[in-house]
Amino acid sequence: MIPLDDTALRGLLIAVVVLPLLGALAALLPAPPGLRGRGPDQAVLRHGVTVTGAVLVLTVLLAVGFDHDRPGTMQAESDVSWIPALGVRLHLGTDGVSLPLLVLTALLTFLCALYSYAKMPQGPSPKAFVALLLLLECGTLATFAVLDLMLFFLAFETVLVPMYFLIARWGGEGRGPAAWKFVLYTLLGSVVMLLGLLVLGLNAGTFDMVRLAEAHGSGLGHTTQVIAALAIGLGLAVKAPMWPLHSWLPDAHTAAPTVGSVLLAGVLLKMGTYGFVRIVLPGVPDGAHTFAPYLAAFAVAGIIYGSLACLALARKGAKGDLKRLIAYSSVGHMGFVLLGIATLTHTGVNGALYANLAHGLVTGLLFFLVGALKDRTGTSDLDTLAGITGGALYGRAPRLGGLLAFGAVASLGLPGLAGFWGELLALLGAYHPAAGLSRPAFLVFLALGALGTLLTAAYLLLVVRRVCMGDPAEARAEGLATVPDVRGYEYAAWTPLVVLTVVAGLWPGALLGLMDPAVQSLLPGVTR
Repeated sequence: MIPLDDTALRGLLIAVVVLPLLGALAALLPAPPGLRGRGPDQAVLRHGVTVTGAVLVLTVLLAVGFDHDRPGTMQAESDVSWIPALGVRLHLGTDGVSLPLLVLTALLTFLCALYSYAKMPQGPSPKAFVALLLLLECGTLATFAVLDLMLFFLAFETVLVPMYFLIARWGGEGRGPAAWKFVLYTLLGSVVMLLGLLVLGLNAGTFDMVRLAEAHGSGLGHTTQVIAALAIGLGLAVKAPMWPLHSWLPDAHTAAPTVGSVLLAGVLLKMGTYGFVRIVLPGVPDGAHTFAPYLAAFAVAGIIYGSLACLALARKGAKGDLKRLIAYSSVGHMGFVLLGIATLTHTGVNGALYANLAHGLVTGLLFFLVGALKDRTGTSDLDTLAGITGGALYGRAPRLGGLLAFGAVASLGLPGLAGFWGELLALLGAYHPAAGLSRPAFLVFLALGALGTLLTAAYLLLVVRRVCMGDPAEARAEGLATVPDVRGYEYAAWTPLVVLTVVAGLWPGALLGLMDPAVQSLLPGVTR
């Protein structure tokens, strides 16, 4: 594999960020006469597939052309002055930490556009839907590509508007309150985060994230670092989502359309944890060290809380919503990501980044599957889907049932699948936390995290038993609806996630070899 020169990489990265924005603007214009197909709705949905597909191709080219011998070095950099009075620059670039997240974002957005082309969610005009989807992609890609604190904040906030409207206009029951709750929580967190970014940038004399990482806190007093870490961390923790700042998430997922849930879980939650790794750990290391034990404590509380909430929703007679259950499972899974970050070690942070990617693949697949099940049966209520003796999905729709079971065992961290490695490395990082952190405390966090893995297996296997197992004849006798099996467009949207889940589980070295040098450059004083 021959890496591209930096000029070509720079052009690719700029195109990856800008093309979705141009596509969003073009989606609002009338389709050219020769491209209208069966009507304007089909034309704009096809436009969404085309633009997101082009972005995915460019992102893959960026990943192929990336110099994999230097993943710890920032590549594809472009740096132009934007607001000279404040020292804000249009600075973009990518390394082994951000590149996998760029590819994940482009992939999931393309799959969502492809799925929506065949199964458009009920709501207003598809034109607005496609424009919002592309604007959401632009903001998310920019979040992972920018290297200036103010640009990071602007990109971080850009995603709020399209996600709000996707939930409020194309969501299900309770979509209005859920959308407002999502916006209010994240806006309040972002105000606090902005104050922290300003404290960091003004005191350091630069908003450049590369220079801040190279300085590694030099020139910043301990108090300044603590204040900046607290403020920035609170804003990022809301988006992560960290317990107890998570309560917007279950409502948003339950009300969101299928593709909204996929992108919210698969991509948007990663923005908060990425900010911890990119900004807090290298930029304010003393502040990160001060709050690491508290972050770890909240992380394991989220692991246990999310698992217990899922167990409560999964039990018979609880009238638990399956989408809500998967949302609470995200609180637990992202707890492992935060625990890995809190260890301040190469092992833990690599585990956090790996768990981030695995969660995007597996939970994205699960939300696709539950959305399809809801479309077929008209409900995501677990008691209704399971009936009295079991939903018998294996017998009624064997491929759909098999995929649901696959997603469940991948989510519980079965060895050989993507979910295993991130959680394992996060727990190993807690076994030997960074110097200066209390090892006995982190051993307690390790034990609680390990308990969380058992609870996760319990509720996911319970869901599989209730929904997938049972006698099809008894299910029909109970009046459970006929369930069509997997359709062609669903194979197209779900197969890449299944394949990547297996590949990431069997070949973890490919991603770890990309991420570890970048993590080492962000945490230069750490020995393991």
